[in-house]
Amino acid sequence: MAGRLIDSHVHVWAPVERKEEFPFYGQMLGASSNDPPMPGHAEVLLAAMEEAGVSGALIVQPSNHQFDHSYLNSVLEQYPDKFVGCLLADPTPGGGGAAAIEQLATEHGYRAVRFNPYLWPEGEKMTNEVGQAMYKKAGELGLPVGHMPFKGLLLHIDEIEQLLQQNPATKAIIDHMGFCKCDNLQSEEWQRLLGLAKYPQVYVKASAFFRVSAQQQYPYADTCAGLKALVDAFGAQRVMWGSDFPWITSVEGFGYVKGWQLLDDVEAATGEQLLTQEQRQWVFGGTIAGLFPGSWQQRSS
Repeated sequence: MAGRLIDSHVHVWAPVERKEEFPFYGQMLGASSNDPPMPGHAEVLLAAMEEAGVSGALIVQPSNHQFDHSYLNSVLEQYPDKFVGCLLADPTPGGGGAAAIEQLATEHGYRAVRFNPYLWPEGEKMTNEVGQAMYKKAGELGLPVGHMPFKGLLLHIDEIEQLLQQNPATKAIIDHMGFCKCDNLQSEEWQRLLGLAKYPQVYVKASAFFRVSAQQQYPYADTCAGLKALVDAFGAQRVMWGSDFPWITSVEGFGYVKGWQLLDDVEAATGEQLLTQEQRQWVFGGTIAGLFPGSWQQRSS
């Protein structure tokens, strides 16, 4: 690894003992109640970051706090030199919509917005009236919009492209390699993902390797082929490394520290240099630092 490390994709949620103050909504994957399936509060993340030598992170509002950003607000206020916030867009009928985006950005300093297509009403698309208004507002405020195509990129790529075409000034981020499995880089979903490189406002997170690998064991070597394909298509300046904390901590044989060693271990095993040192500097921190200028300034180690 080279240069300063900044994690482009983490979540935090409140400690269980503070759930009266910061309630959990809905049952998460792997949980038997509304309580989260593993610890994920800010101090757990900070300890993991310290061990891995990671300087800062972009925190994405988690689904188990839904549109109640109060816990993340408190974390951003407490650790302004460590974290930047990505809010969760609320497309629900009568929900916060564009006004909530502006309020969270103005009052709490959020720097990005997440579009989760599965929060839209059944039968509605991200390109509906509220989606268009939120996307436009994000662009006006200079907030990149992250896209979460969890159930498959091909289900949402047309909506994403429509939003990109109609809002060329709004920067966009594709989470977790578009959730495209890395065993077949010639697949339609991979070709559509790589095709987004023609939009200069699009960035991609090389993250959550355990989700996109077909191998299902560390070091998930197929994901590094996917990473190289992304860098070749988009340029290293539009690709950024992320862990998907705290989910990465629950993966047997993996974990947060190994999440930052993965490329090293694959290159050592294959004897092939997949990225140059300059490309590594962009992917492991330079890209996201450039996307959110003025952030993570107090520590440079």
